[in-house]
Amino acid sequence: MNNPVQWLEIATSDLERAKKFYADVFNVDFQFVEMPDSKMYMFGAPGAVGASGCLVQAAESKPSTEGTLVYFSSEDLSGELDRVESAGGKVVVPKTDIGEFGFFAHILDTEGNKIGIHSNN
Repeated sequence: MNNPVQWLEIATSDLERAKKFYADVFNVDFQFVEMPDSKMYMFGAPGAVGASGCLVQAAESKPSTEGTLVYFSSEDLSGELDRVESAGGKVVVPKTDIGEFGFFAHILDTEGNKIGIHSNN
């Protein structure tokens, strides 16, 4: 089965604060891009495993705890969960066993977005 997800955008109110949070929690590297009506930090490499995406600050992009839920992949999500609060976020669903499918957790980032983390361990 092909993965149809090619790109995702995570809304921010404070782009630099969001960049620091995601870098601290997920050890992600970013590339800054400025568009005519928005600024973003891109992550991931087009063509690599997983979807590429960005943190975006634009008038029409609003952080939210509702709607689409993006999951970040992890070797063992306990590591990321240990860094969430010190990076300014909040754990809202702790590491939860989902049987043969591994584990998941939900967190709030510094912008007010709810995101998920999934791991097999």
